Amino acid sequence: MAGFTPRDRFPPRLELDHWMRSLPQPWSAAMEATMFTGWIYDHLKPHAATLKVAHPLMLRAIAAAKKKNDCIDASKICDCLRCDFLPESHMASTAIRERRRTLRYRNLLVRQMVQMKIKISALLMEAGVSYNKQRLHKAGYFRELLATNPDIDEGLRSLLRLCRETVVRLGKTESALVRTLERDSLLVERVERLMTIPAVGPITALTWALEVGDVQRFSSIKKAVSYCGLCGAEKSSGNTVQRTPLSKQRNKHLQTTLIEAAKMAPRNSSELAMLYDKEKQKGNANRATLAVARKLVAYLMAVDRGQRNFQIAETSSSVAA
Repeated sequence: MAGFTPRDRFPPRLELDHWMRSLPQPWSAAMEATMFTGWIYDHLKPHAATLKVAHPLMLRAIAAAKKKNDCIDASKICDCLRCDFLPESHMASTAIRERRRTLRYRNLLVRQMVQMKIKISALLMEAGVSYNKQRLHKAGYFRELLATNPDIDEGLRSLLRLCRETVVRLGKTESALVRTLERDSLLVERVERLMTIPAVGPITALTWALEVGDVQRFSSIKKAVSYCGLCGAEKSSGNTVQRTPLSKQRNKHLQTTLIEAAKMAPRNSSELAMLYDKEKQKGNANRATLAVARKLVAYLMAVDRGQRNFQIAETSSSVAA
């Protein structure tokens, strides 16, 4: 039985093979979830009787220990595995993780595009240049602004052109990555079904499919909502119950995407618009958006589990004669 910690310096694959051959057969192992867990898990899985990945946030005994080093951490992970007390983390299939890496890289490109657009506005404001905020990032208006505004000197003009070229290049790369994922044979049918839901576009559908992986691992909608970070944490002691804001223990990629989709959803669905208005009447627009996001999770789970296109359930009312 072996345990791995995030600070272990893992050898190359050949040395891992040599290490596995030195273990008594059959062997079981547990490792903590880290940045490099994926390839090690894939390499060890075919040879292990049992291989589990521990949830790092749940290993409080290791984090709170007074004496802490790699050997002690690995020993504690082994003890948890031996006693069947290891908080296991879900490991998606290799194919899903590879495509998820592409989607998260696309998210990085979007953040960089936003930063570049903000930098363009900041450069213009630093120089006291007046501009139309709504049209600034339109190609035609941007060229006209650089060519005709006398307040833009040559040094500023070169920086603005560099920022604009970066935005265009990042945009083309981001679009190419999305098209690649949309046409992927592993995802195309699933994404098309999910996009039949109102307010669910390609990015929301891809994010759900790749971040959730196997939807059957959620036994209820409440667990899926919790995983997406659309509910608060609970701290209770005796008769005292405290509800905190949105929990930090969540999938941040799903949370961000679903909240953004929920802001647009009332424009595309009368049912979601009614839900938003009903919750907003209670006095909090943010809570109304969260209610819509939770409803989207229910829609996504229903479509994904049933493997059929989205349909609103029709309620028939009979009138007595």
